[in-house]
Amino acid sequence: MTVEVFVITTSSLGDRSYLATDGRVGIVVDPQRDTDRILYLAGAEGVPVTHVLETHLHNDYVSGGRELARLTGAYHLVAGADDVAFDRVPVSDGDLVPVSETMRLRAVATPGHTFHHLSYVLDERGAGGWDPVGVFTGGSLLYGTTGRTDLLGQQYAHELAHHQHASAARLADLLPDGAQVWPTHGFGSFCSATQADAPESTIGRERQANPVLRLAADDFVTETLAGLDAYPAYYAHMGVINAAGPAPVDLTPVARADAAELRRRIAAGEWVVDLRNRKAYATAHLAGTVSLGLDGPMSTWLGWLIDWGAPLTLLAATPEQVADAQRELVRIGIDRPAARATGEVEQWAADRNQLRELATADFPALAAARAGRVPAGLAAPDVVLDVRMTNEWRTGHVDGAVHIPLPDLPGRLADVPAGTVWVHCGSGYRATAAASLLANAGREVTVIDDRFERARAAGVPMAD
Repeated sequence: MTVEVFVITTSSLGDRSYLATDGRVGIVVDPQRDTDRILYLAGAEGVPVTHVLETHLHNDYVSGGRELARLTGAYHLVAGADDVAFDRVPVSDGDLVPVSETMRLRAVATPGHTFHHLSYVLDERGAGGWDPVGVFTGGSLLYGTTGRTDLLGQQYAHELAHHQHASAARLADLLPDGAQVWPTHGFGSFCSATQADAPESTIGRERQANPVLRLAADDFVTETLAGLDAYPAYYAHMGVINAAGPAPVDLTPVARADAAELRRRIAAGEWVVDLRNRKAYATAHLAGTVSLGLDGPMSTWLGWLIDWGAPLTLLAATPEQVADAQRELVRIGIDRPAARATGEVEQWAADRNQLRELATADFPALAAARAGRVPAGLAAPDVVLDVRMTNEWRTGHVDGAVHIPLPDLPGRLADVPAGTVWVHCGSGYRATAAASLLANAGREVTVIDDRFERARAAGVPMAD
């Protein structure tokens, strides 16, 4: 095989883009908005990008397809049935797209994730003619799962789930077992019904492992719809931006903020986000800030929590960390933070009275505290708050805990019972974000910075 397919991973959003090349030209599939990564890879391979493909109008990120096509002069292939406000090459089911002497594409209508979703079969010319190498499936057939069907509204979820089942069957019927499957979603993205069960796959493997190809249509629809949880609020803006045609990104540094300006922004109720890891935040942080470290899915949770369009200030140890955050944020349409500050945390405060600590514990400490043996330096828990998602809560939770998913917490702070709060999630990342919100509301709070699967073994009573 002369065709090679490179994966461009965006782990912070749980997505993949692709560069396929035969050594002469390159095809890019579902590019993220920061196109410099793709241009660098194409340059390293020494191939011009001639075709940019969109499997669908994305709901979880702003596409870089339009800008990449503009920069490279490539054909920009978008479903002809999608109503977009920019020039593109309209594609529909059955279209054959010649790419080079050794590569071609076949468009296959695979509705389900969206109504006009397309998959693209990549064929390679061999001695005996054209042979399918694999298929770019976007949000259709994923690894062990499928794309979710409720992102266009609950009123369409049932109909689209039936389409999703038929589309997966069509791909399985169309392609041989050895054909590679290259999805866009499934690696942490809330666009997938569940998460991928493998790092790579083929049509043959999916026949054996994927419920969409093993269950009857009605059973698949029932099971899929029952398993769907909430998805990020910022998704409501992604399709609109992508249909309008995203603007080029500006990743230049934003204005610096001194201690006085940070204090003013916090006093005004603006979002000031600390990008350092949660242990550094717990040790010392500027009062009034929110912890969303770059060591976790910062952009997903920030985009979910923040009021769309609200001013945002970023705090980090280094300018490079702020630059990394800006790159992540433009992918979800948060283009220009209002300000930034870097350096030591003491530099962000006008005086030390503005610095705070955050108490931390683990599940053994919670078990001891609930048994009346409160660890030194901690206040006994009056409330155990679980900020995991609903599906996580249903699989098991701490007996007597209060459940408020993190995305709901800003609007439900008054629902947290009185007293000292010990808050946990699945690992500590979301719990620290929640604790910062609670502390900003004047609550006494302790973060359980521990993995939830350790709770039972630590002696914490559980409700299943």
